[in-house]
Amino acid sequence: MLKRLLFCLLLLSAPFAAQAADACPALLNQTFNRLQDEAPQNLCKYSGQVLLVVNTASYCGFTHQYEGLEALYAKYREKGLVVLGFPSNDFSQEPGDSKQIADFCFNTYGVKFPMFAKSSVRGKEANPLHASLAKITGTTPKWNFYKYLIGRNGEVLGSYSSMTAPDDKKFVGDIEKALAAKL
Repeated sequence: MLKRLLFCLLLLSAPFAAQAADACPALLNQTFNRLQDEAPQNLCKYSGQVLLVVNTASYCGFTHQYEGLEALYAKYREKGLVVLGFPSNDFSQEPGDSKQIADFCFNTYGVKFPMFAKSSVRGKEANPLHASLAKITGTTPKWNFYKYLIGRNGEVLGSYSSMTAPDDKKFVGDIEKALAAKL
């Protein structure tokens, strides 16, 4: 009897599972290991939210941007903004392992936004998300703290140089506009 009930529930839930999978934009249908525990995390979890994808490094002249990125996340999280950090050693400024990076981000800057395991963000070794972002925008990160803004529907809305500070008026305006847009 229990097996029959479980089978019926499985059949009934199948269309909803397929619908949920369809709701995830292709750009986000990728899995990365979280920085703090290496647990796999599918980015579909963030579907319907505005995403700010940032390649980061612990020993860079722009590392202080962690503070501003965390402030953006804290201010706009309830409205649907998620900052996604991708540590990278592509510019030789992120030599640490996952634990060292996680400790540095949290202890130095109080980073609470999602961070993922160190990966490459440019060239032939670029992680699949950054490879897709480069293809869509025609630009790859030129340095650490390069930013990509993704709308609620998974559309890439823009890319921003490392020189764009997290409190830059135009940049914040673009984020606010994306947050105001409906799916």
